[in-house]
Amino acid sequence: MTLSVSTESLDAGERAEQWHDAVSRAFVPLDVRLLEREPSPGTITSKQVGTLRVTRVKAGPQRVLRTPGTIRRGGEDYLILTLQHRGTAIKEQDGRETVVRAGEFSISDASRPLRKALDSEFAFTSFQFRRSYLRVRGEDLRALTATSFTPGEELAALVFTYFAPLARVTADLDQATGRRLSEVGLDLLATLIDERCRGLVPQAPQAASATLLRVKTYILRNLSDPDLSPATIAAAHFISVRYLHKLFEPEGATVSEWIRTKRLERCCEELLMPPARRPGVAAVAQRWGFVSPSHFSRVFRAAYGMSPREWQTLKTAKEHR
Repeated sequence: MTLSVSTESLDAGERAEQWHDAVSRAFVPLDVRLLEREPSPGTITSKQVGTLRVTRVKAGPQRVLRTPGTIRRGGEDYLILTLQHRGTAIKEQDGRETVVRAGEFSISDASRPLRKALDSEFAFTSFQFRRSYLRVRGEDLRALTATSFTPGEELAALVFTYFAPLARVTADLDQATGRRLSEVGLDLLATLIDERCRGLVPQAPQAASATLLRVKTYILRNLSDPDLSPATIAAAHFISVRYLHKLFEPEGATVSEWIRTKRLERCCEELLMPPARRPGVAAVAQRWGFVSPSHFSRVFRAAYGMSPREWQTLKTAKEHR
């Protein structure tokens, strides 16, 4: 669903009602209070890109609330990443309050109450997605809601500079490309959350964390390359293979194991696509860098205890119960 709303053509008395409806349709049910006597015009454009709902908003001063009542009306399965472009937002959730300025971003959880104050004209882009798509621990996520990620932090800057251009090219993306780009973005965000909560290694310099995030970004963008290896990854980043393995020690997996896990995750997602759009097992294996269908089947069975087709049949049956 694509949504495009502008209140510019409405008189001031009509803007509040239409804006409240548009905000709730673009995001999750929310209570909105416009703060101007004669509300400024606002615009919302929203489009689905892969697993992300990308929404751009420009408007005047307002308060936004996610209350127990609006939570009961739906949307509790969603998380929202917001990049602030203009103006300042004051966000309050999980007992914390933070100021999010232009060039910074924050995360909100639609399953719990939220307050957001925007006291001047503002512009932001949000990325809304189901909680299950972000592979992080619940306690880590709860620790970082209503937290401002600033451009002075190298890891946060990498995430911001990935998502910001993504919002500008949504109109030009086909479904498959959008899905891949959104998956990479959520993996980067999960890495940032993981690193913020536990650190790369005790007292590790931030430079090492930033290098790891760049390496992971490179891997995720090149999963389809069957020649992807620790040697090629290290060469692309002008580091030694030994140092590359050192970076991955806290992950609990070697570089090759991490690559294999990410490839299998992508394959599993495609194997569960609707039948009309679902590619064959061999095509999925080739798309995600496995050298042959037989190699893919061996790796898949070692990870899940069954063949890709058996796994696909089992999961499909469970979904239809």
